[in-house]
Amino acid sequence: MKTEQTQTIRKSHEIKDKAVKKLSEGIKNAKTFMIVSIKSLPSPQFQSIKKELREHAKIEVAKKNISIRAIKELKKESVLPLEKYVQDNCAFVISDLEGFELAGLLVKNKNPVFAKAGQVANEDIEVKAGPTSLAPGPAISELGALGIQIAVEDGKISIRQPRVVVRKGEKITTAVASLLQKLDIKPFTIGLEPIALYDVKTEKIYTDIKIDSAKASEDLKIAAGKSLGFAQKIVYYCRETIGYLLAKANSQGSALNKLQPAQTNTQLNTEEEKQ
Repeated sequence: MKTEQTQTIRKSHEIKDKAVKKLSEGIKNAKTFMIVSIKSLPSPQFQSIKKELREHAKIEVAKKNISIRAIKELKKESVLPLEKYVQDNCAFVISDLEGFELAGLLVKNKNPVFAKAGQVANEDIEVKAGPTSLAPGPAISELGALGIQIAVEDGKISIRQPRVVVRKGEKITTAVASLLQKLDIKPFTIGLEPIALYDVKTEKIYTDIKIDSAKASEDLKIAAGKSLGFAQKIVYYCRETIGYLLAKANSQGSALNKLQPAQTNTQLNTEEEKQ
């Protein structure tokens, strides 16, 4: 009996050792190693994301003690702080992509979901103005209870003015969750949530990773628009401003040319009076 138990224990240790070695070797041969949360992520969505990312990254799920052992197996002081970010519901994403490029892919592979009662809003949740698919009935009182102004058009409820129904940081009530679902509003997304990122080459750790490509693009457009106006104001010559500056110079030159004949006539009249 003891021999069987010993063999079972030995086999278990061998399996764990292989898992540790597989993870640590994978990290050593990659550019980026990321710890992500898979908490509340349904299995179908997880498998779908894993499939979508397989050309760019390997996603490994292991028990907490295996994950921590794999980190220690790297034998690098720079990576040891990652131990505190390892949770029960987490996975390792190992990739040859740069860290923030990988994080951007994770954002793209998130799926929108309906809100649940008790969830805390990450941002303001707004019901926008416009037509809905709701027929007049109980929904009218539900909308009215939340201060949403409505009208009935072509037999359907239409929202007259946009209305924020949940502020950032507030908990979502059962009534709001039910209404958002009826309006087909999905204010949350589910996917792999980055916890910490380790750059294998530079041996640096990054946390609080938030990638919003759409917002970044919009911010760049606004900044570019403001910088162009400023450059034109201070008469800064570059490819983007030269057309405007030349057009302005031409316009001012034309205005000066129109003034010259009048000035010449005035000078002639003055000279005649003197004579």
